[in-house]
Amino acid sequence: MNQIPKFHPKHMTWLMPLILSGIMSGSISCFNMLMNKGLVEGFLGIWLRAWSMSWMMAFPLILIVLPLVRNTLMKFVRLPNEPASK
Repeated sequence: MNQIPKFHPKHMTWLMPLILSGIMSGSISCFNMLMNKGLVEGFLGIWLRAWSMSWMMAFPLILIVLPLVRNTLMKFVRLPNEPASK
């Protein structure tokens, strides 16, 4: 049986944001189009164009913002081996 090729764990730093930004930008752009235009003729083509533009913005943005958010949150999260503050 053929095994599925797997990525090296180091690629998670860009694969996770790539997939996450694609799902989020696609679903949000679809929702916004449905709310603002409804199911108009050519909806799929219009949505795919809007999605691609959104994704081109979302992917680089999440690559920049995710580490900043992670570092900020780590200031407020206690790790399992860290003693509780008094």
